[in-house]
Amino acid sequence: MRAVLVVNPKATATTAAGRDVLAHALASQVKLEIVETDYRGHAQAAAARAAVEGVELVVAHGGDGTVSEVVNGLMAGETGGSVPKLGIVPGGSANVFARALGLPRNPIEAAHQLLLALHEGRCREVGLGRVASNGTPGRWFTFSAGVGWDADVVAGVDRRRGKRASPALYARVAVASYLRPARPRPRLTVEIPGEEPVRDLRLVFVSNTDPWTYLGDRPIHLNRGCSFDGGLGVFALSSLRLPTVLRHLRQATSRSGETRGRKLLRRDDVPSLRVTSEDPVRVQCDGDLLGWRNSIELSAVPRALSVVV
Repeated sequence: MRAVLVVNPKATATTAAGRDVLAHALASQVKLEIVETDYRGHAQAAAARAAVEGVELVVAHGGDGTVSEVVNGLMAGETGGSVPKLGIVPGGSANVFARALGLPRNPIEAAHQLLLALHEGRCREVGLGRVASNGTPGRWFTFSAGVGWDADVVAGVDRRRGKRASPALYARVAVASYLRPARPRPRLTVEIPGEEPVRDLRLVFVSNTDPWTYLGDRPIHLNRGCSFDGGLGVFALSSLRLPTVLRHLRQATSRSGETRGRKLLRRDDVPSLRVTSEDPVRVQCDGDLLGWRNSIELSAVPRALSVVV
């Protein structure tokens, strides 16, 4: 088997020693090429090249940003032939996609599980989400996409790229963005096939799995019924007043993780939806800022990718 190991050396939990151990272990089972990323988009380019060259496995060693880039690279030519399998050895601070798949957070343990899965031929077919706008092919996401406040938080964290992207940093930026929004809150409309449009929403969050993220070791649930095997989860609020935000934060972090309320639009298994806004609003995918949009289409693509687990 031909394989490419894509390593982000700047990720929180990646080290040169860990990379060498992982590379040596993989090389005992596959014909291995190693790519160390040194600019944004490098992982995506490396994965796309691997797919074109007929490589059978691409292993992402880094955080969620590295995994997202690798997935988008693998899926760039999905209509032109078979898509390489994906392997993941977590190396970031959150590692949402890897944790949702049940992979260990410890890179050494995750590497051991990957090698065992390769030996036993274990794979899992997972669905992905896709965001498109203005007829463009768009971007794939593994666990979440958001419009509004959460995308503003991603933009705020991006501006602090010299700092470690820890849960504490995200929390500080989220509070600052909530208390001092740079622009008036958007008025969003959600259109789900077969339903009446829902207007005057202030935040729209779309999940491809549950939990969609973690606060340290605590999972955050917005759509309990959402999974890699079904459609997308939709969580949208028509108010961002403090009592509403605190109520849903408490629900999302509770043991049951069930979210409900009069100001909430929630669906757990949606094949597609459209989000529009009169004024441009920020959009994010898997914690990666896509920029400003007036309209986006989101869709679920079942069994899109094989992951070695």
